[in-house]
Amino acid sequence: MTYRQKVLKAFYPALMWLNKITCSKSTIMNNSNKETVPPRSLYDLSVPLNDGSELKMAELEGKKILLVNTASDCGYTNQYEDLQKLYDANKDNIVVIGFPANDFKEQEKGNDAEIAAFCKKNYGINFPLASKSRVIGKDQNEIFKWLSDKKLNGWNDQSPTWNFAKYLVNEKGVLTHYFDPAISPSSQEIKTALGL
Repeated sequence: MTYRQKVLKAFYPALMWLNKITCSKSTIMNNSNKETVPPRSLYDLSVPLNDGSELKMAELEGKKILLVNTASDCGYTNQYEDLQKLYDANKDNIVVIGFPANDFKEQEKGNDAEIAAFCKKNYGINFPLASKSRVIGKDQNEIFKWLSDKKLNGWNDQSPTWNFAKYLVNEKGVLTHYFDPAISPSSQEIKTALGL
């Protein structure tokens, strides 16, 4: 870890406390009709992974999927730890996929190999990591285009507001929730949404 990353890791509990007090970056959006079939199926898409392979979303049918845009130099980077714990405890039913992106204040400068090494060394990450891409704006990757366009997913137009925004898709491929970055992967809100 760089000095900056160590400082951010130490600052993480204070950041989460401050966000809780101010209600900053703590929006939760909920799909009121979880049985609606999306206009376009998530299962038609695939994710280029940072090891050069490809994950077809259709392979995940029958599991809940938590999709998270990530960054190595962010105040929320310590959420990698909670994401890994969540994945380890529930990997038979839940898949976590990280999407490294440099869309917010240059907080993910590394290439795919550097990002993977950082995540493995510092957080023991073994859930799938996508190849570095854009999650907002021009050239947005196909998964995040689907997650943030109600013409594709059926209800949600919310793009990530910062690193570590979380989207939950149920076992049938329906987007059920959006969680802002300040909602921890270990929070009761996420556990409840996952049925834990």
